[in-house]
Amino acid sequence: MIQRNAMIFLDEWAKNSDRKPLVLRGARQVGKTTLVNEFALKYEVYLKLNLDKESHRKLFDDYEEIPDLIDAIYRMNRQQKKDSTTLLFIDEIQNSPKAVAILRYFYEEASWLHVIAAGSLLESLIERSVSFPVGRVEYLAIHPCSFPEFLNGIGETFDQELIESVNAEGVHDRMMQYFRNFIFMGGMPAIVKKYSEKRDVLAVNNIFEGLVTAYSDDVEKYAHNNTLVQIIRFIIHEGWKYAGETISFERFGGSNYRSREVGEAFRVLEKTMLLELVYPTTSTQLPLLTSKSRKPKLIWLDTGIVNYVANVREAFYSVSNIEEAWRGKIAEHIVAQELLALETHVSGHRQYWVKEKYQSTAEVDFIIEFKGKAIPIEVKSGTNAHLRSLHQFMNRTNHDIAVRIWSKPFSIDPVKTIDGKEFRLFNVPFYYISVLEKLLEKYL
Repeated sequence: MIQRNAMIFLDEWAKNSDRKPLVLRGARQVGKTTLVNEFALKYEVYLKLNLDKESHRKLFDDYEEIPDLIDAIYRMNRQQKKDSTTLLFIDEIQNSPKAVAILRYFYEEASWLHVIAAGSLLESLIERSVSFPVGRVEYLAIHPCSFPEFLNGIGETFDQELIESVNAEGVHDRMMQYFRNFIFMGGMPAIVKKYSEKRDVLAVNNIFEGLVTAYSDDVEKYAHNNTLVQIIRFIIHEGWKYAGETISFERFGGSNYRSREVGEAFRVLEKTMLLELVYPTTSTQLPLLTSKSRKPKLIWLDTGIVNYVANVREAFYSVSNIEEAWRGKIAEHIVAQELLALETHVSGHRQYWVKEKYQSTAEVDFIIEFKGKAIPIEVKSGTNAHLRSLHQFMNRTNHDIAVRIWSKPFSIDPVKTIDGKEFRLFNVPFYYISVLEKLLEKYL
């Protein structure tokens, strides 16, 4: 089993006396069901419903009173009701709007019962004007595995501990080789598991193919008209090639589709958590206001799938530095994936920075919030003087901390901009992205 960081969140949720039913959000095959099954081992009684099954859905039609419904769930699971810690897992809950509506009553009338729900296509409920009970449920975002989780999944727990304790500088080359494999394979749990068994990068091709096919087959479930179906299918087929790039909706990917239609299709896919449209901010201080009038960058859920579908895996292994692969887009994409893997909130999103003037080319790859500061992150090799956009950002901000992600060992450089502002540049190797905040705290 891959030990997922989300388990820490689940443990805290279970201890909370005022816990609410928890809804797991995430794309298909990111490990939601496996995570809950592992978590359920901590309970004396585990009740499970899969609402893909008609007999399980029917329970929510037949029983309106919560005590009667709970008794029926026990019977469905062939379990005797007893005074023990009990977890109820409702999988594929999007198949029953009634089950969604009933979640609030589990909270109000059966707070002793720990309830978790999940589904890969929850946005389909929104299309049918059904919403989760406001204030009566909690949410947890589940993403593909982070790099430390990848190490755990392939059995390299010693090196995982080195990363998590920010103590891996002495084995830099080994960590970078692991990270190159992580970029190649990605973080989808089924891929990590198969790679752990075979240690063969080509043994996972069938799994990649199955994932992409499943995403394409799901289209009719969340597209409400034929035009939207066609555009979403086009994006799923062609869009991986534009990973990490700033995109335009109008005639996206060389198509004849118009901006409004493409924008709607991307927003539907964003709800499924298959991708994220990362919009810029022009702010250099908090709050980081998002500029939706600017073009977004396209970031998919998993870099391994990007490599497979866009057919750039050979090109990736032909370069010596990660930053050089696919015009730097793969490096930027994996950083984006790692940054989001730290986010447990469904509403969590990433931002990049652009200068206020529209004609300006100044751009910083990512901006994160850290201890009340807007920290710029560049994914780039080369000399400090070449980080011109980063210098422009630092001239405008109110602190002296900047981050460069690269393939070399960790270091901290004192830097001065042309305008004379001094700042500290944290040169962070790729394998430390998942512990970036911990690293900053250690050295600040």
